[in-house]
Amino acid sequence: MKKKYFGLNLPMLLVLSAIVFIATYLGVLSKDLAGGVALMFAIGIILYEIGERIPIWNTYIGGGLVFAFLGTAILVFYNFIPEDYVELIKSVNSKPMGLLNFFIIMLITGSLLGLDRQLMLKSFAGYIPAILGGVLGASILGILGGFIFGVSPADTVLKYVLPVMGGGNGAGAVPLSQIYQRVTGDDAANYYGFAISILTIANIFAIIAGGILNRIGESNPKLTGDKKTLMRSAPEIGKEEEKFTTQIKDYAGAILMGLTFYQLGNLIADKIWDPLVPSVPIHPFAFMIILVAFANGFGIIPGQLRQAAKEVQTFFTKNIVILIMVGVGAETDLFELRAAITLGNVVMALLIVIGAIIGSGLIGHLVGFFFVDSAITAGLCMANRGGSGDLAVLGAADRMDLISYAQLSSRLGGGIILVIGSILFGTLM
Repeated sequence: MKKKYFGLNLPMLLVLSAIVFIATYLGVLSKDLAGGVALMFAIGIILYEIGERIPIWNTYIGGGLVFAFLGTAILVFYNFIPEDYVELIKSVNSKPMGLLNFFIIMLITGSLLGLDRQLMLKSFAGYIPAILGGVLGASILGILGGFIFGVSPADTVLKYVLPVMGGGNGAGAVPLSQIYQRVTGDDAANYYGFAISILTIANIFAIIAGGILNRIGESNPKLTGDKKTLMRSAPEIGKEEEKFTTQIKDYAGAILMGLTFYQLGNLIADKIWDPLVPSVPIHPFAFMIILVAFANGFGIIPGQLRQAAKEVQTFFTKNIVILIMVGVGAETDLFELRAAITLGNVVMALLIVIGAIIGSGLIGHLVGFFFVDSAITAGLCMANRGGSGDLAVLGAADRMDLISYAQLSSRLGGGIILVIGSILFGTLM
């Protein structure tokens, strides 16, 4: 049987990709969703297949998905993709088209509705301690790194740990810089410029660490589960999994349901939470996760629809993820990364990421989680660039089914960091 590349044989893949690339370089590829997706698939599939065949990289670093991410970033850095089409990829991935958000919505809906209710409630109860364990571990190792490079503990926590563990850029570094300006009177840009640089370095380390932790889990099965759950008791809880027969129309219902949950999260965030607590913004995804978990916990969603949501999630995880990795790669500014690379910054960012792994993994183990899975979700998905960083980390770690926990880290955990930051800026600056 001939090798297939996302359903295509090699000659067909090469012909289709060649057509897309020729159209791109001639400037006739349509600058709309159709053109953007075609280019992202052509780039993504080729880079993915290359990454899956590079020794060591395919085993320890994250394989094809990570190569699609970094490979795209390098192509953009060296101007191999025309600027107009780089902007098109960015617009498809983020704004205004927002494929990234759509992807995350489908993953959250399917992953939560696919969880056993008992298991879900138990794992959510222990998740906040695991997040806090990651923050504590990151702070301890970060401060140790600060001693080496002559950075005070206060500056280490405020300028290094908080931005890295803050839930990304829009939900973390940006509001942290605004809090900084409000408390100190200094320009927010002075804080943000450095914060985003450190966060960018840490994000790369977090992605690579995801691949390494996956390999550790495969070598030591006691440290990890089935890559879909956090709880060590999950195999016992989930022995009698319900099966439902789905129809094509059920997929449309599942998609509408997921999108509606997100819009309800938007409504709560914008009209209820923000007016009550304007100083601590919480992303709509956090409220969406709570709503979907509530609906699953109380058995509101029919079994057939839950199954359909899970199958939609599986399709997105296995196929559409390649588009997301290309989009994230196009949005990764290697110029920004290069400017921030000093020995001190690199080592301190690395130590913070390692601290997040150790802290979240150990506390997660104490509350009944697998070490590897807790370290990836409660640790690495705090120490990255938010939603896009979560997907890159989970892709490298082969744990897309844990997206709900990853988003809790980025969104709810990011909110916790903003509260901590508000306190510390007032006391340590």
